[in-house]
Amino acid sequence: MNVYDFTVKTRKGEDVALSDFKGKVLLIVNTATGCGFTPQYKELQEIYDADKDKGLEILDFPCNQFANQAPGDDEEIHTFCTGRFGITFPQYAKVDVNGENAIPLYKWLTENTKFEGFGKGPQALMMSGVVKTMDKDYKNNGNIKWNFTKILIDREGNIVSRFEPTASMDKVKAAVEELL
Repeated sequence: MNVYDFTVKTRKGEDVALSDFKGKVLLIVNTATGCGFTPQYKELQEIYDADKDKGLEILDFPCNQFANQAPGDDEEIHTFCTGRFGITFPQYAKVDVNGENAIPLYKWLTENTKFEGFGKGPQALMMSGVVKTMDKDYKNNGNIKWNFTKILIDREGNIVSRFEPTASMDKVKAAVEELL
């Protein structure tokens, strides 16, 4: 299996086969509008602007599973993101990324990636404490831990790497550019 085996829903409810993105580098991100990491939209848009013509697509999946930080409907979320951050990359229907209601794409992503840790520093310590209250075994499973987890897919549809929300956006950008 690879990412091309999945279909997702647009924010308007239309099906999109991820096989439509064959030959592109994909950065798949679960997002939220009311999160401390929400300003990453600006950096994601900058990466998209710099690399979309080289074959990058960013696939944005709003998710309300983490502290109810994406409470709006799909259109409210889209209006916020385009108005506040000027995003132009595809934004899909709000989804669950963990649990029995997770969409098949995210079930596959979480089964085939590992949590690599939040890094070091105050933000990492804070995230570890928050996530541990929700999942005592969080260090040992592939579940998405929080908003703005990014998964990088190569041009053949294979998972290359996973970046937790605390990862440096410079590191994300470098990994994207290496694949392009």
